[in-house]
Amino acid sequence: MRVCICSTKIPFSYGGAEILDEKLELELSRRGFDVDRIILPFNWSSRRELLKSGLVWRLLDLKTATGDDIDLVIATRFPSYLIRHRNKVVWLYHQFRQAYDLYGTRYGFLDRGPEDRAVVETIHSMDRRGLGEARALFAIARNVAQRLETHNGLEAETLYPPPKLADQLRCEGYGDYFFFAGRLDEMKRVETMIRGFQHTRSGVKGKIAGTGPQQEKLESLIVDLGLQSKVELLGWVDDDELLDHYARCLGVYHAPYDEDYGFVTLEAFGACKPVVTAADSGGSLEFVRDGVNGLVCRAAKPQQMARAFDSLFDDRPRAQSMGERGKEAIAEVSWDRVIDGLTASLPR
Repeated sequence: MRVCICSTKIPFSYGGAEILDEKLELELSRRGFDVDRIILPFNWSSRRELLKSGLVWRLLDLKTATGDDIDLVIATRFPSYLIRHRNKVVWLYHQFRQAYDLYGTRYGFLDRGPEDRAVVETIHSMDRRGLGEARALFAIARNVAQRLETHNGLEAETLYPPPKLADQLRCEGYGDYFFFAGRLDEMKRVETMIRGFQHTRSGVKGKIAGTGPQQEKLESLIVDLGLQSKVELLGWVDDDELLDHYARCLGVYHAPYDEDYGFVTLEAFGACKPVVTAADSGGSLEFVRDGVNGLVCRAAKPQQMARAFDSLFDDRPRAQSMGERGKEAIAEVSWDRVIDGLTASLPR
């Protein structure tokens, strides 16, 4: 069976969505499917280019390739799911959130004026059609599915993907630092983690892996607050170093604003580490249970994060118990379930 994965990419960026595309291709191939990825650049540098990016997908024809039928297309994120195909399945990473839950917030760039309102309404219309015509709708997290139902009135089944390094994660103890891994941008709220160390009373430390638009700002913040001995920015780390930090850290900080899914939570639990998160962090809350396998702060406030860091630093047995329960919480997450769901429309 021939399967095409349809996805988009912002040039010169690489993150969770790209990793997920690669893993999906690999897992389909391992199960005997003839699979290829169709990737188009996504340009939202202007309102006009944003809408044109959707039109390009709508005009594509993936019925056949070299004379043979393409049996299934799996579309992932806006605007790839606008493609037309008789057997289109959507596994939704996320919609264009700037036109939905981020519209009118500090994280959005579209304003409430008539021009941007028209853009938002056009995107909503595109989504209703592109998503509504899919043979089946899935989402990578219940959080994503709930947004889809709230904004578009469409229901999607949740298919949780395992993290890229799931089978290599390990635990080698509970050290003296909390670890963060991810892109350094505002929505990840790394600044909140750093400011939390102003208020800790224990010897707990923080290590932060990743790069992004806030890197210079965060470097300066650490110096300005005099936290050089407590917080370390590691920059980009390779897989081996990433696994090593998960293995040795005390716990993991993952408190973004309304994350779609959040592989970091599953990576932490795969290494038997507790997660400190916030009540508005989105996808991580589908796995983290306050006081059971992590700590859920009522708000993403530095003082609350500091109390969470200190409490687990002072009670390592509790941190270990939470981490072990975290691993139990993700026991049913598997690629077999994902692939079975996505390919259910194909003859067996």
